[in-house]
Amino acid sequence: MTHFFHFERLTWPEVDALPRDCPLVIPFGQGYSMEQLASALGQPPQAGLLPPIPYGWMGSGLRVDEGLLIRLVSNLLASLRDDGFSQVYALTPQEVCLGLGAERIALFHPSQTQAEERSIPMDTGPGKVALIPVGHIEQHAYHLALSTDTCLIDAIAAGVAAGLPDQVSALPTFPYGVSTHRPAFAGTLNAGGRAFEDFWLGVVDTLSERGVECMYLINGHGGNHSFLVNVIKYAGERYPRSFIATSWLYLSGPQGSAALEAHRQSGIGGMGHACELETSMMLHLHPDLVHLEKAVDEVDFVATPSYYMDWNEGGTLIANPPWSDDTATGAYGAGSLATAEKGRLWLQAAIAEKIGHIGEILEQHARRQAKRQAGYGLWGRR
Repeated sequence: MTHFFHFERLTWPEVDALPRDCPLVIPFGQGYSMEQLASALGQPPQAGLLPPIPYGWMGSGLRVDEGLLIRLVSNLLASLRDDGFSQVYALTPQEVCLGLGAERIALFHPSQTQAEERSIPMDTGPGKVALIPVGHIEQHAYHLALSTDTCLIDAIAAGVAAGLPDQVSALPTFPYGVSTHRPAFAGTLNAGGRAFEDFWLGVVDTLSERGVECMYLINGHGGNHSFLVNVIKYAGERYPRSFIATSWLYLSGPQGSAALEAHRQSGIGGMGHACELETSMMLHLHPDLVHLEKAVDEVDFVATPSYYMDWNEGGTLIANPPWSDDTATGAYGAGSLATAEKGRLWLQAAIAEKIGHIGEILEQHARRQAKRQAGYGLWGRR
């Protein structure tokens, strides 16, 4: 009988220790028969299930061009192959064929009995912002699970949606992003920068076709940021009557930064990755996914006045040196200083920051629409 384990709950050393013939599966959605999947895999003793891709495919409720999804998924599977795994698969509904050949397993999925017109998000009328949380699956040192970035942005998005039910319509959290340091640590996936950008432009296209004018892509993974900025730039050109925004992670504005400083114990370099902040928030939200006794503080980043590592990255230089120059464990920061109470306070502050952003997005859109309708500038010539 096959034992299915959740890949994203592992740490990178645990992934590194897996047999390389262990099957790893990326599902499109949830609800498949595990008995049928075990049979399709040949009844191995164990197999890893990665987080499901929540949308983008036919039947998911938010479909993008198939070619965009193929490139993104192909890059994710390639990440696993690069780590040496010989059996990697995409698990898709029977009607979804992405040209993946032997790396595709097709099984019955509940979406096959549901109407394609089912949409995500369900309510996108005037005065609503489509909240789009994006996480990632990547190493978080010896002591945190691969799913850390996804868990944290999912909790923030849930808090925003609960706080603004009449103004926000939230998509499911998307669990895959970009890690250009992928080869350094096992279990770190990479959707590929250009494939990632094209996929998210496809999502914006689909939502815009449905009449959504305000969107906010909130991000839980630093490696996604520059690519999401590109998406926003392109989206603004395509949809000039919409207001589509992103921001640097969370706790990066004046109030959020103040909340960080009010409770942090580490100095500069103590908050970067698998650090005091992320570890504290995970202790509050998912203590079962934290192995604090294994935390190794690494704060000796090669720092100069214009280039250094901390949560709100500073300096005027932008670069991408190898992570292995600065960390042997995968950590950037002082995870050992984490507490669940700090995590609770920082989560509250992160939610409040994003709630404030939603208000600004709606205000920006309304005021700009009013100027356009009044014929301001070039709008008066159209």
